Parts: sequence; C-alpha cells; structure tokens
Amino acid sequence: MRVLVVDDSERLRKALATGLEGQGMVVETAADGQEAIERLHVAPFDVVVLDILMPRVDGLQVLRHVRQAKLATRILVLSARDQVDDRVEALNLGADDYLVKPFAFSEVKARILALARRHFEEASPVVTAGPVEVDTTTRMAQANGHPLHLTPKEYALLELLVRRRGHVMSRSVIFEQLYASDSEASDNVIEVLMSTLRSKLAAAGVGHLIETRRGFGYVVA
Repeated sequence: MRVLVVDDSERLRKALATGLEGQGMVVETAADGQEAIERLHVAPFDVVVLDILMPRVDGLQVLRHVRQAKLATRILVLSARDQVDDRVEALNLGADDYLVKPFAFSEVKARILALARRHFEEASPVVTAGPVEVDTTTRMAQANGHPLHLTPKEYALLELLVRRRGHVMSRSVIFEQLYASDSEASDNVIEVLMSTLRSKLAAAGVGHLIETRRGFGYVVA
C-alpha cells in the first residue's frame, strides 16, 4: 500500500512515516500542498494523509485539486481545526475521513487501513485467493490454514496481487506500488522478490497461485 503524508511539521511527517513503514507500507512525504500535488501526479497513492493549515498551498486546495483531477486516492485529513464547520467543509470538498490532532498512531493506522479497503472496494479486512488468506489489518498471510512467514516486501507483493486478483500487473507497475519514487533500487528487484515469494507459497502447497503472463506481467487468477 502506498501512502502520502502531507504536513508542514517535519517531526510529524517523520513520525508517521516511520510508524507506517513499520507496518509494511510504502510512504512518501510532502511539506506543503504544492509538493503534494506534484507527487500525486508522479506516482499513484492509495491513501493521502493531509494537513489543512500549510504554507503556499493549503490542504483544502489539495482536496479541490484531487477531486477536480479525478485522482483515484482516498484522503484522511489530520487537522488541529476541530470545529464542526471545519470537518464539514473538508468532507464536502472530498475528504474521506477527518481526524483531529492530537491523535493516537493506532487510530491513524486503523483509519488508513479502513480507507484502503474502501479504495479496493473490500467489505472485509481479509482478502482471499483460493487457500490463501491475507489479513490487511494484522499484515499477516496464511495458506491452507498455516501461516506464511514473509518479509515485509514479500507480504506487500502478495497483498497487492491478491487485492487486484484477475488484473495482470507489469513489473514496472508492481515496482511503483512497492517502492518509493526516490528508491535507488531498479524494477529488476521484483523478479527476485517474486521468486522468493513463490518458493514460500510452493512450500505451503500453493506454488501455482501467481501466474506469469509472458510479455505482460503477473496475475493471481
């Protein structure tokens, strides 16, 4: 899952980024609304965590831009503005959720995961493909009732493919989803990641879960 954290507080940006990355998410940050808009047009994000009061371009302007541009992302507003009118204005401009500062990290994480389920049109936090179950809340996966011991990137790859079951995804698109845009890695790393994930799936008896469509990419059918 890709998350963009937008806030003019460097301390808050770093704290949220560290916490969310620890949950296996790919996180990028922006210090104001203008930088956020630029990043949103470089790479897709599943969820944007957005402050309102920022220099240059504020959060409300970002909301207007995202909805006018019809960008497919969910937006969680984090703001010190706690009046009902503030919440109503943000929601009317296209925010999907609104949380008042100060907040608990556990609640931010829970709301991001809930928005991601809405983004993928999922009713349950557990998504399945045959005997494989992926719990997007606990960030754990199992096959045939037994836990899969995956690295964070292997889990992220499996979650992505299961969530987009039936959709063929190219190596470059997968790389965009699993790595930040400023990553020094190349998309060749996806082949290595795919190999290790397939080995663990094979050991669990589901070696044919991920298909290769030569010249196109990978798919969980």
